[in-house]
Amino acid sequence: MARDVRQVVAGLLTGSMLMMLCNMVKRDHFDPLVVENLSVQYDVIKVSKQSLIKLSDTSRGSLLMESHSLKPCWRKPLTINEEQSKGYIFFTLTESLEDHVSQIADAVVVAKYLGATLVLPEIRGTKTGHKRQFGDIYDIKRFMTSLDGIVQVVKDPPMESSKVNITNIKVPSMVNQDFIASKIQPIFKAKKNLFLSTEFQSSNLAKAKEIDHNIKMDPNACLAIFGSLDLQQELNQLVSTMVGTLRSLSYKTNGQFVALDLKVEALESMCKGNVIKTKHCYNAKEIGEFLKKIGFQRHTTIYLTQNGWHKSLDALREIFPNTFTKDAIIPAYEKAKYQITKSPEFEKVIDFQICTQADVFVPTISNLFYTNVVAKRIASEKTEVLVPSQKVSTSSAAMEYVSPYISKKSHWAYSCFC
Repeated sequence: MARDVRQVVAGLLTGSMLMMLCNMVKRDHFDPLVVENLSVQYDVIKVSKQSLIKLSDTSRGSLLMESHSLKPCWRKPLTINEEQSKGYIFFTLTESLEDHVSQIADAVVVAKYLGATLVLPEIRGTKTGHKRQFGDIYDIKRFMTSLDGIVQVVKDPPMESSKVNITNIKVPSMVNQDFIASKIQPIFKAKKNLFLSTEFQSSNLAKAKEIDHNIKMDPNACLAIFGSLDLQQELNQLVSTMVGTLRSLSYKTNGQFVALDLKVEALESMCKGNVIKTKHCYNAKEIGEFLKKIGFQRHTTIYLTQNGWHKSLDALREIFPNTFTKDAIIPAYEKAKYQITKSPEFEKVIDFQICTQADVFVPTISNLFYTNVVAKRIASEKTEVLVPSQKVSTSSAAMEYVSPYISKKSHWAYSCFC
């Protein structure tokens, strides 16, 4: 039966509209300038069983660490302590998400052993005087509920406990009971209300192997770090969407991708003045060559924590064309909603979360970000963490460059799990 000309025309128009719709979705989800320059062939997407590295190739070693299912060593009390609060503990979180792990843990431990009530903290902004509410980033209900029976948590303390009349006190990161009893408790008994400031110790990629293997975390600190901090729902959904995008781009590696903590300005500052580069100072090209030599394939998808693109990253993209920054994979409407680039604290949230969820994490800077991302990865048993090195040959195995935090189990997070 001959087809009516109008039906044929209608069919062609429908097909054209569908193609336009697909292109609109694609443009809304990716930065067209970045994607087109990468020459990613989205029309030939095929799911493959191929992995980031041929893990079964024993000559190159396995990236997967021998492990067993980890279980929390901490326990919540069966009954809730109804004892009246003896005072209040105030603190403010910094703008960097990696700091929050230590700050929350210290505040919970101090409040627990002093019998004090913990006041829900504000989050300092990147601009002077600017602050965000705890609920802008974290799930308040989850935080308060998880600490039931450990410490009382309130959103707003009584007027007489105003922060104007409280005593400031500095505490070392991972504060212990001895320090609390000798340095904090006497002041608390006299003043009743304290404002805590955590003093951070420097973290170094080279010194990770020297960390005390016998360090034991306070069980209450473990609960605070691994059992209380969840992102608020909308922000968590944004991160999930971005991780999903990275996995969809990784169709040749079965959805696996690498997160590389590389910020150009930080690297330049660390490497400045070095006539001969040290073994812990690398540029983007050197990191790309390192990953290539230990077996990562050209089509590997890499996420960079760099904010926006920098010309010095071109050398890395030549080795691994599927290299993206958050600007390229964040949906346009979400970028506007969270004012990315104008609100660096949200950029840091995204970077931290994606680095904890990536199949492989590669730190390149000696900082607390590295330490606390690894803590979260240990908790979720994502132990694929590689530390770059210049001493690498084409026959080197990825296993040789696993972070000593993992290979030697020297990270404090291991003391929180059995």
